[in-house]
Amino acid sequence: MDPDVLNMFVIASGTLAIPILAFVASFLLWPSALIRIYYWYWRRALGMQVRYANYDDYQFCYSYRGRPGYRPSILMLHGFSAHKDMWLSIVKFLPKNLHLVCVDMPGHEGTTRSDLDDYSISGQAKRIHQFVECIRLNRRPFHLVGTSMGGNVAGVYAAQYPEDICSLTLICPAGLPSTTDSKFIKQLRELKESERIDRIPLIPSTPEEMADMLKLCSYVRFKVPQQILQGLVDVRIPHNDFYRKLFLEIVDEKSRHSLHENMSKIKAPTQVIWGKQDQVLDVSGASVLASAIPECHVYILENCGHSVVVERPRKTANLILEFLALLHSMDSKKQA
Repeated sequence: MDPDVLNMFVIASGTLAIPILAFVASFLLWPSALIRIYYWYWRRALGMQVRYANYDDYQFCYSYRGRPGYRPSILMLHGFSAHKDMWLSIVKFLPKNLHLVCVDMPGHEGTTRSDLDDYSISGQAKRIHQFVECIRLNRRPFHLVGTSMGGNVAGVYAAQYPEDICSLTLICPAGLPSTTDSKFIKQLRELKESERIDRIPLIPSTPEEMADMLKLCSYVRFKVPQQILQGLVDVRIPHNDFYRKLFLEIVDEKSRHSLHENMSKIKAPTQVIWGKQDQVLDVSGASVLASAIPECHVYILENCGHSVVVERPRKTANLILEFLALLHSMDSKKQA
């Protein structure tokens, strides 16, 4: 073989080998770095841009796509210990001409974390209102979406700032009393009785605990490699002290039933989406909301757990779009 051709193959092989070896090394040695790269790539692929907004000395981190138009903007509030990127699976199935905003909740990811901050549900709703005013999202009423803890905050926000929103989607929201204890609530009661409340199932510190949390939150059984479980734990461990403090705050008397205490004040058309096999927050909460909120549309998803956004992203996106289309149609008929 010609020496020049041989050299070309050697160089080409070396060039290809470098990223492959880097990937393997990241997977084996730094799985948490791989997870961060994964979210960064997914955001870019979906056209989501990350920005920061400041309210006095408080910083909000958020991602967005599109610009405000004739259709309502959509603001998405994630759940406990998650971050803005959890919505990417939904964003994938939403039209690119919709204005979407996904914000890191107080103390999470890129948003300010302070020991002096009020992390009660009411306190978080106030912070989100500050964020909305910062980016002037409420120049026109917007559609608000929240899941789990974020659903609790979204419901309280809708009750306290009704002029800001035109409609509301609550996905397996927290903040409601239940006549049926979920598996998670039973676990918490057992931990409290044994004085081991520091072992909260939603705050894993080992790959095994992470696997247990995924089983608790999902009806679908995802096969997650050990290295990825380790990476997910590594990303969370530096924040676990904050998560414990936050958890105790949102299950305190002040916040535990915040949505229930405010639901009668919600006047905006409301959509409730819940996984029938939710083991974290019992699906019976859907009927509690339906009985208290006028114009409440309830959708129970079969073979789905608490992580609706991850388990059924296409269905959830379609339900949100259908709900918005229905409201638009109703408005058009009223104007006619």
